[in-house]
Amino acid sequence: MPDNLTYEYAIIRVVPRVERQEFFNVGVLLYAKRNRFLGIKYHICPQKLNAFSKDLNVSELENYLNAWALICEGNLQGNTIEQLDISDRFRWLAASKSTVIQCSPTHVGICTNPKETLEGLFTMFVE
Repeated sequence: MPDNLTYEYAIIRVVPRVERQEFFNVGVLLYAKRNRFLGIKYHICPQKLNAFSKDLNVSELENYLNAWALICEGNLQGNTIEQLDISDRFRWLAASKSTVIQCSPTHVGICTNPKETLEGLFTMFVE
């Protein structure tokens, strides 16, 4: 029987006009301490973005999220945040922000495979 693992996750949102607090989900960030897993999956739908705002650029937002992916991977030679411990990187990414890219409050769950769970959460909340 596989071991059950606890995990934490946050939904990644694009908030085109922060003052209006309207958003749509673009990804999921998942952290499983026991597996030392920190993963991200995202996709920005250009049609949704265009419906919310004509001022934002998909490729620019994807560049920011690519930076988040690098933080998830960690790199001792990278920037300061990439060098942090995995739990600190998750907390930094999932922290409350007043920017165009934000995260939901964190939630917890139990799984046997964090990568599969990340895929399932992405399907449930983004697709």
